[in-house]
Amino acid sequence: MATQHTNQQALWEALQPLQSILTFLNTGAHPDDERSDLLSFLAKGIGVDTSAIIANRGEGGQNEIGDESGNALGILRTKEMAAAAASLSIHAVHLSETTNDPIYDYGIEKTAEDTLRKWGAVRTYERLVRSIRKLKPDIVMPSFRDNNKEHGHHRAITALTLQAFRDAANPEKFPEHLAMGISPWQIKKLYVPAEDSGKETCSLEIGLHSPIHGQTYPQLGEQSRLAHRTQGMGKRIIPSSPRAFPLELIDSIVSSKQTDSFFAGIAFSFRDYAAAVKDPNINAKLHQLQNKLDAVITAFPDREAILALTGEALAAVDELIVITAKTSLETSQKEELLYKLKRKTVQLQKAGFAAASLSLETVVAYPVLSRGRDTRLRLKLTNNGSATIPEFDINLRLPAGWQAAKQSWKQNLKPQETALFDFVISVPEDADYVNPYQPAAVQAFIQLQAASAVLEQHLPLEELVVLPDVSVTCSPESIVINTQGKRSVIPVKVQVKRYRPEKLTASINLKLPKGWTLITGHQETVLDRHLGEKEAEFLILPPKEVEHGEFSIQAEAVIGESILTEHIQEISYNHIGTAYYRAPARLQATVFELAKPKSLNIGYVESGFDHVADALAAAGFHITKLSEMDLAMRDLSEYDTIVIGIRAYLSRSDLKKNHSRILDYVHNGGHLVVQYHKPSDGLDGTVPAPYPFKLGTPSIRWRVADEKAKVTITDPASPLFSYPNQIHQEDWENWVQERGLYFPKEWSDQFQTVLQVSDRNEAPLDSGILLANYGKGTYLYTNLVFYRQIQNQVAGAYRMFTNLLSYGKTRNLKKGNEAAAGKTKRIS
Repeated sequence: MATQHTNQQALWEALQPLQSILTFLNTGAHPDDERSDLLSFLAKGIGVDTSAIIANRGEGGQNEIGDESGNALGILRTKEMAAAAASLSIHAVHLSETTNDPIYDYGIEKTAEDTLRKWGAVRTYERLVRSIRKLKPDIVMPSFRDNNKEHGHHRAITALTLQAFRDAANPEKFPEHLAMGISPWQIKKLYVPAEDSGKETCSLEIGLHSPIHGQTYPQLGEQSRLAHRTQGMGKRIIPSSPRAFPLELIDSIVSSKQTDSFFAGIAFSFRDYAAAVKDPNINAKLHQLQNKLDAVITAFPDREAILALTGEALAAVDELIVITAKTSLETSQKEELLYKLKRKTVQLQKAGFAAASLSLETVVAYPVLSRGRDTRLRLKLTNNGSATIPEFDINLRLPAGWQAAKQSWKQNLKPQETALFDFVISVPEDADYVNPYQPAAVQAFIQLQAASAVLEQHLPLEELVVLPDVSVTCSPESIVINTQGKRSVIPVKVQVKRYRPEKLTASINLKLPKGWTLITGHQETVLDRHLGEKEAEFLILPPKEVEHGEFSIQAEAVIGESILTEHIQEISYNHIGTAYYRAPARLQATVFELAKPKSLNIGYVESGFDHVADALAAAGFHITKLSEMDLAMRDLSEYDTIVIGIRAYLSRSDLKKNHSRILDYVHNGGHLVVQYHKPSDGLDGTVPAPYPFKLGTPSIRWRVADEKAKVTITDPASPLFSYPNQIHQEDWENWVQERGLYFPKEWSDQFQTVLQVSDRNEAPLDSGILLANYGKGTYLYTNLVFYRQIQNQVAGAYRMFTNLLSYGKTRNLKKGNEAAAGKTKRIS
């Protein structure tokens, strides 16, 4: 694991913060909400100490690179946000503190009020104010304006940010922060983006070229967005041209004459800051310090000179911290100056290590640590520079109760040499298991001498994690039991993966609800291979008169006196490394009545964005997943219904190529069900269909965010609501996250509509299901989020979706569909 870069760009980036003491904060709701183009210019271009506050972890939405969802997706996107922040040279923090935190990304909301009702207005605001007081920004800018073009999560964070401008400085607001050692802080200027608003106060020219990267700062910002791979970011082509970033000043404590410039009225360097300090001694030393910082920057690319000058600057900062702490400066100014000096210490430490050209490699036989066990760790510190490092050392920073014994050698480190440090880490029996939202438990602490100062660097060893001895996984993780079907035994597999290095013997068992029968009892297995898996197979039988509802089946592995009941989900990608999500090892059973046609042969075009095909197959449907070869060559007429997965026209290029074959299938008598797509899915706002329709934009207007929104059936005679399941109002209950999104805004009069739904105080949308006859067959498009409901085992959604799939068998049940078709819709 290389943790220190040695290239010129990394050194240049480490030096830039030495030119500025100004602090800037960008606030947003989700990972990927950061304004990358502006942040790149501020941090990489002119050295502003830049941070981003992100409210949640991005648990909602689709994952474009894998099947992680919910908390696992939040963990993945947190890692992506950290990678993007590192690429931008900024610091990112989240208001959400744990998995299942109330400040959760549960999907799109229309208003700030509805968002904060779910997140908790006081909770969210307190965490925001606390973070602002810790980061002490001079200038703050939320990513979005608070208007009806934005959804509720964005609007909530913007509204709270504007409110915090004054409240963060008010000691009567959240006085408990004082007991935490967190002082009030007065932001100096508050801006919002002014694109297309006509309210521009000033602008920043950010489209400049970096002298070291060979790209403009917006291009570097877009490059950072490649880290957000689960959201398909970083793909825009950014021209190498000037770009003005317009800003509107919302509030300020600086003179009204100083509002025509972004930086006016705020000290950019220690030299500027000295003008406001009346103490002549501190005033002079601030000038001297800034001269030393400038000298460090000017020495680029001479690494030896930078290292020596960094040590001198650090000594000057340390001296100023001591003097300032003893001075009679006004309290708020003293706190501000001490904060900026301490931040400069951190920046100088980073610059010094970048100049030292060190790289650290971790060698460990078992990176997964186990409670009550010793682990051997070797750290290899290599001098990639051209000068000998005479005095250095490495130690480990460990949690309370941990211990480490060290053996090391090499009294100095010559160019291209490597020093070896061997540790034996003792993990206590009560060590905390890995928490993906907390810093790494083990950190390397490196010290080396630079001039008259000691450089210190903490490097997290993120690959060292404490996990339970085994992971227990149920397969499947969820099942549907249809009370209309024949009672039968249910096969369940339980996989156990060994993380502890030693061989283990485990007794695997299932804990069933009352009245359920375990036909095969607990099973013994020997886990004889590290990271190896063993599997046990069980047969369970639900009661003859099983009740409707949800039931939880717990899997467990008994090892000695320990009962282990956690599933460990490994989240591993090249761009984020490996993270772990711990969850209960359960199988969720949902029992309800579901009528199905006796024979319904379904072909499913998977997109990779949903698991509907597997869920339907598990519920007893005959499903064939259609491959690229199938779409191109297979006789599609063998299928009663073909289903297109969500956003498949984006992910399946073969679907576009063979769309004419699919339309021929419909024309010749087939039934096609197409699930939702985005306007941006390479379709220019349209979806290939026998007749035209266009998806609505902006997306916030053409969606129903309230999962409880009333659904009104406008064509109750349609077989869609009667065959094979009679649909009642309760079938629209218990939906999750939302009703629908990207509703069509206009469509041909060949389509008929059958229902209406809307968010509170909004006009109803009636394009949630569009149905048309085409030749001998039928085409059905739905942007209702059935995929999300089916994956969450919502009974009514199963019944309604089954009716959509079965419609091809109902054409003789309802005559005159052509006459029922409505006129072309235009909704403004």
